[in-house]
Amino acid sequence: MELRDYIRILRKSWVLILLLTLVAVAGASAFSIVQTPKYSATSKVFVSTQSSGTTSELAQGNSFTVQRVKTYSDLVVTPIVLLPVIGKLQLGITSDQLAGRVTASAPLDTSIIDITVIDTDPVRAAATANAISVSLTAVVQNIETPEQDGAVSPVKLTRAQEATVPSTPVSPNVPLNIALGALVGLALGVAIAVLRETLETRIRNERDVEQITAVPILGGIVFDNKAQERPLIVHVDPRSPRAESFRTLRTNLQFLDVGRADRAFVVTSSVESEGKSTTGANLAIALADAGARVLLVDADLRRPKIAEYMGVEGAVGLTDVLIGRAALKDVIQPWGKGQLFVLPAGHVPPNPSELLGSARMSLLIAELNSTFDVVLFDTPPLLPVTDAAILAKNVGGVILIVAAGRTHKNQLRGAISALDNVGAPISGLVLTMLPTKGPDAYGYGHYGYGYGYGYGEETGAETSPSSAPASARVPMSRRTKLRK
Repeated sequence: MELRDYIRILRKSWVLILLLTLVAVAGASAFSIVQTPKYSATSKVFVSTQSSGTTSELAQGNSFTVQRVKTYSDLVVTPIVLLPVIGKLQLGITSDQLAGRVTASAPLDTSIIDITVIDTDPVRAAATANAISVSLTAVVQNIETPEQDGAVSPVKLTRAQEATVPSTPVSPNVPLNIALGALVGLALGVAIAVLRETLETRIRNERDVEQITAVPILGGIVFDNKAQERPLIVHVDPRSPRAESFRTLRTNLQFLDVGRADRAFVVTSSVESEGKSTTGANLAIALADAGARVLLVDADLRRPKIAEYMGVEGAVGLTDVLIGRAALKDVIQPWGKGQLFVLPAGHVPPNPSELLGSARMSLLIAELNSTFDVVLFDTPPLLPVTDAAILAKNVGGVILIVAAGRTHKNQLRGAISALDNVGAPISGLVLTMLPTKGPDAYGYGHYGYGYGYGYGEETGAETSPSSAPASARVPMSRRTKLRK
C-alpha cells in the first residue's frame, strides 16, 4: 500500500478508530478508579567507615564502603531486618509479605542506601521505611562488630534522610494509564481498519479496478438513492450531479474505439443490480441530446427492463424480428423529441442464447449499424448466463458496468475472463453507485482532463444538437433512415 491508501483508510474508518480509542480510554479510566491508591515513602541511610583519618586509610575505607553498600542493600529485605520492624509496628504480616513492599537500592559509586516502602496507608509507609533504616543500622552494627571485647565496628550507618508521610499516591498513575489506553485503542483501531481494508473483496473505487485490469475507465456514475423512482435521471433532472455523470460518459464515449467503423456497444455487468440498464438508457438519452441518432436495444431476453424504464410498449420487439414474426421498422419506437429510438425485447423466448448468437442476429446488427450512429444493447449479466458474451463477440465492443461497493473483485475478474474466452473486446468500464461523500467520493472532473481518458465536460441543462461540442457530434453521413 502507498501512503495515500493509508490516508484513505484512516478517512474511511475514522469513526471506528475514534470509537476504539474512546473505549480504551474509558477502560483505562475505570481501571484506575477501581485500583486502591498506593503511597511511597523513602528513607536514606549513609554508610561510612571509622578510621584514624590518614589519607591512605580514608581511601581504603571509601573503597570498602562502596563494596559493602551493595551487600547492605540486599540485607534490607531479609527476615533479620524485617522481623523486628513487623514486631515494633505490629503489622501482622510475614517477612516475605513485607519484603514485597520494600525496595532497597544504592546509586552507583555512592555510599547511600535508598529504602523505599509502598503501602496503601501513607503514614504506615513512612513509619515502615524509618523503622527499616533503624533495624538495618542495628543489624549491620551487630554483624560488623568483632567478637573481641571492646571492639568497635569499622562501619557506621547513619540515617541521612527520614521518610516523610506522602501526600499523593504513586499508583495508580491516572494520566499515564489514560495515555497508554488511548495509544492502545488508537493502534488497535488502525490495525483493524487496515486489516478490514486488506480483506475487503468489494470494489470501492477506480484504484481497485486498476489493480485488476488495464481496461480504461470511461466514467463514474454517482449513487442516487432514488434511482428506482427516477431511473431516467438525464431526462427527469438534467442538472443533477448524476445526470452530469452521464454527459461526461457520453463525451468520453465519442473518442472510444476510434479505429472501429461501427459504434455499437453491448452494455453489461458481472452480476445483476449493478445499474447496467439504467446506465444504458441514460447514456442513450445523453447521446441523442448531443445530436446523434441512437438506438437502444433491449437484448436482455430473460428479464427485460428497457420498455418499462422508457415507458414504451414492450409486447413486440427483438425476439419477434429474429423469428421473422415482425419487421424491424414496425417494432422500433421513437422516444422523446430527439433522435432516440427504442427496440424492446418482445416476448421472452425459451432459448435466448441461441437467438442472440444466430445468423439472423448478426445480419440485424449489421443493419442497425448502417442505420444508426450509435447502437446500445442492454444484455443480461455475464456471470449467470452467456447471452452477453455471445452477443458481444458479434457487436465488437463492450461497456462493462461495475457497481462500487457491490461488485466483488473476483466477479469482475470472472466477467473479464468470460469476454476474453469468446474474443469479445472490452471498450471500457463504467463505475456506478459511486458515493458522493467520504474518501471514495466521486467528484466533478474526476474522469475528465485529469484522468487521462476524458476530453472535457458539459454542465448546465440538456445539450441540444446545435449546441453540442464538435467532439460530441456524429457525422451526418451515417444518419440514414429506416427503409419503409
